[in-house]
Formats: sequence, C-alpha cells, structure tokens
Amino acid sequence: MSAGGPPAADPHPVREREIRRWHDSGQAWDRWADSMADPAARLNQPLLAALALQPHHTLLDLASGAGEPAITAAKGMNPAQGGRVLASDLVPAMLAGARRRGAGVATLSFLAADMTALPLAPASVDRISCRFGLMFVPDAAAAVAEMHRVLRPGGIAALLCWGPKAGNTLFRLLDEALGGVPELAVLFRFAEEGTLGRLFLEAGFDTVSETALEQSALADAAKPFWRPTLDMAFTPALARMSAEARAAVEDRITAAVALETKMDGKIPVHLHARLLVAHK
Repeated sequence: MSAGGPPAADPHPVREREIRRWHDSGQAWDRWADSMADPAARLNQPLLAALALQPHHTLLDLASGAGEPAITAAKGMNPAQGGRVLASDLVPAMLAGARRRGAGVATLSFLAADMTALPLAPASVDRISCRFGLMFVPDAAAAVAEMHRVLRPGGIAALLCWGPKAGNTLFRLLDEALGGVPELAVLFRFAEEGTLGRLFLEAGFDTVSETALEQSALADAAKPFWRPTLDMAFTPALARMSAEARAAVEDRITAAVALETKMDGKIPVHLHARLLVAHK
C-alpha cells in the first residue's frame, strides 16, 4: 500500500459473501435477462463456437445464472440422440430466471450444485461451459479439477472471464460513480493474460488456449443503457444505499457518460473478456 493511499481491493472471493451476493442479485438478473438477450448472444456466439457442440452431446453449464448460454445450447440438442444441457448454479435463487426462460425446452434440466464438488460421475459430460462464473469461486483450482474429473476424454471446456476493468467501459464508469466498490475487484481476478490458463494446465488438461475477446458498440447517451449493469453487478453496493444516495449515483453516472459522449450523441462502449478453451 502506498503511503496515504487506500488499501488495495482484495480480489479473492469469500464463499459466504458470494452466496449472499448472488442470492440477493437473482431478481435483478431475472428482471433484465430478456432485455439483455442481444448483448448476451454476442458473448454466447464465440463461447458456443469454441465448444463445437453436437446434437448428441451432454453439456454442463456452470454458474448458469439467468440461463445463458445453457438455454441457447439446449435448443440445438437432439433429445432422440441423447443430447441435453445441465444448467447449474450454486445459488438456487439465480436459477429462478433460467427456469422461467427455459420452460418448455425438453433438453434442458437444472442442477443446484457447488462447482467444487459436482454431483456427477467421472467422465460423464462431453462439454463444459462457464460464462463469467469462475471468478467468484474461492477455490478456483478445485473447480477446475472438478471440470477435468467430470469431462470425458476428448471433451472441451470453454469459459469466459472478464479482462481488465480499464477495457470494460460500463464497469469503469459505474465503479467510478459509486466511489469504488470493493466487491468489484473479484470480477477481474483472471484479467491478466495466462492466469486462467495456468489453472487448467495444472489440473491436467492437455491443451489450453486463452485469447482476448474485445467488442465495441455505440450506445445512445440520452438513454440509461447502463442501468442493467448497475442493477445486476452492483447489487450489494446499491443495497447499502438510501434512495437519495442512489439518485446521486445515477446523476454522477449521467454526468460521466456526458463527458465521453461524441458529437452525434453516442458513447463508445467497450467490452474486454478472456476466452479460454481447454481440451482433455
């Protein structure tokens, strides 16, 4: 810690704190899941493409949250060939939205499970996906070891984790408007190139590739395009605020957006994630 400066945020998650975070966040994720379908699809595409899914595969989706990419993947499975998707999450409240949105998809089932102790037999799934979930697991190495255990030989695991905060416009702007949120540090736990890949190599995966996934879009600065991310990612911080304090935060966000808005009224919104693909 530098003299006179604040202590560095601890990026290591605490199990009880993360369970509470996601239990409290479940309704927000469900509320915004439908309106955020298009941005979710842009992230699903490279993740699902990396898995090379076939209609007969069994896919285990970890930390499924509001249901993606599990629901999209399940729609491509053939039940006659045994294809299915297991959507799992440690916190049952997070799966409520997934159950609603995935109702009627015959190849989709749900599993409340700790990814460090999966209730599955060894070599029982063909593919594993995890979109922005591993960062929140205190013992990430144990979770990766479990992935290796339940994955069949020749199987593929594909994961997305966030890249640096500086490359993620929404997280950067919202964190600054909130005055710095300690809980946000865990999102960038694997932002540094190679940190995620090492876990998979140490767990015994044969080949591992880790690439940057960068996307950009123009948002209408006159609209509160940032509100879904504020509600979903910052639930613990918002819960500590009065209505007046939250209104002040939203005023600061609006002012920060105005500073980065171009002459046409649009603001560039950048996203930086890391895509890991591991073969057993």
